[in-house]
Amino acid sequence: MRGILTTMGVLLGFLALSGVARAESTTEGHTAAGLKAYWSLHFREAEGHFQAAVDADPRSAAALYYLGYTVYKIAEPKRPNDPGKQRAAEIFAKAYEVDPGFTPGWGIRGRP
Repeated sequence: MRGILTTMGVLLGFLALSGVARAESTTEGHTAAGLKAYWSLHFREAEGHFQAAVDADPRSAAALYYLGYTVYKIAEPKRPNDPGKQRAAEIFAKAYEVDPGFTPGWGIRGRP
């Protein structure tokens, strides 16, 4: 019985870790795709990727930051009090709440 419980514990631990790795992979993949779209000036496409990255990992400061910046870029040419600018500020605040020391790498290898 003890061997079965140990095996089940190891299996559950593995499944939990593989789920975390999958979420990180999804977050990183969407963040990379979002950066590519952003630099191509496809801000709506970038927003979708960054939102998917945040949905996969709400604690990703990079995904939150890039989402906030993209939302701001979409709202930038509009009036000063555009709701998109307020939404961007709220997203930035979440990013820095998650990681107060976050600095964007903007796609530089090895940086978020």
